[in-house]
Amino acid sequence: MTKMDPQAFIRLSIGSLGLRIPGSALRSSKTGIRAFSSPCSCEIRLRGFPVQTTSIPLVSSPEATPDIHSIASSFYLEDSDVKALLTPGCFYNPHAYLEIIVFTGWKGPHCGVGVKRQQIGTFKLEVGPEWGQGKPVILFNGWIGIGKNKHESGKPGAELHLRVQLDPDPRYVFQFEDVTMLSPQIVQPRGSIKQPIFSCEFSRDRVAKVDPLGTYWTGSADSSDIETERRERKGWKVKIHDLSGSAVAAAFITTPFVPSTGCDWVAKSNPGAWLIVRPDICRPESWLPWGKLEAWRERGIRDSICCRFHLLSEAQDGAEVLMSEILISAEKGGEFFIDTDRQMRQGPTPIPSPQSSGDFSALSPIAGGFVMSCRVQGEGKSSKPLVQLAMRHVTCVEDAAIFMALAAAVDLSIEACKSFRRKIRIGSRHSL
Repeated sequence: MTKMDPQAFIRLSIGSLGLRIPGSALRSSKTGIRAFSSPCSCEIRLRGFPVQTTSIPLVSSPEATPDIHSIASSFYLEDSDVKALLTPGCFYNPHAYLEIIVFTGWKGPHCGVGVKRQQIGTFKLEVGPEWGQGKPVILFNGWIGIGKNKHESGKPGAELHLRVQLDPDPRYVFQFEDVTMLSPQIVQPRGSIKQPIFSCEFSRDRVAKVDPLGTYWTGSADSSDIETERRERKGWKVKIHDLSGSAVAAAFITTPFVPSTGCDWVAKSNPGAWLIVRPDICRPESWLPWGKLEAWRERGIRDSICCRFHLLSEAQDGAEVLMSEILISAEKGGEFFIDTDRQMRQGPTPIPSPQSSGDFSALSPIAGGFVMSCRVQGEGKSSKPLVQLAMRHVTCVEDAAIFMALAAAVDLSIEACKSFRRKIRIGSRHSL
């Protein structure tokens, strides 16, 4: 039996945000919590990580308390990140802090006019030894004064409510050992040791009739396929095999990647699409749809590839649930991810795993948190996808395999969305 070893990560979550400004002339609601007419926002800073910005609701009632389950921001730290934060810095900044700077107004233009921000106050929490202990801990929970005028006027200033919490969030980390099109092994890196877990089989030909995946294809292979490849990208397929050689997941193009009318790139109006499938445990050699990945090219000063992933619900026939929509730089590459804290603010919808017990409650977005990420390179670069999966969403090897198929489809979509830039020679039947 294949054994997968997780790596230690922690999740730093900041939530239950609320702002109370004494003397504010605001109409109170039944809950006592409402959005400020001039929006309040905050910048959440942690050394070594990008600044995160989020809004803060205003609390008008002294008795009201913000929802303790709401998450406004999350940071995910591995061991090296925690060690870096605990290492003393320079003379002027010896300690690392979680810093939350609260403003009225939003940064940037609003209806063509710049909105001036005014800083209300700052909350700071020093990074301490408990960050590296790998245990759940509530670092702060409640109200704290942050107003600038607290000491100047003798009156209480603005107060911020928040909940700051650390939770272990171990992950499985996988690396494609080579470019996806070269059918690489997929390993778990452990320092200098690489443990094979899966193999990846790529093909771009039409599937044979004896192939179980053939039930999802329309049409049949013929002599025109070679010429068609010059005008569209189709027939790409990836199978994920376990160490015994059994196919445990797959992804294949169902909607060809073709240039839209009047241009030479795949546009949002007609995206290419992949179907992600898993084995049907009730019918050997059969497959069941699990998810759909659409991809297209967004033109701009620097082009991006947009990847949009829908989960195909088993409970409702044909129902699709949007789980992620990410822009990846066409030139530099980037990260595709599914993270319910960062994207999913909808109702509880489970992500079914392929061959687990069938209890998918742990995967519901209402629980929040990171599900998976896949880092890929840009066009023309040697992309060896690096995949991370939250341990709590994986109960068996087959669970991990379906995400490997999704990661492969994301990686190949960068290539599939390349501009066609074909030219037709006068008197020639072939495009360049």
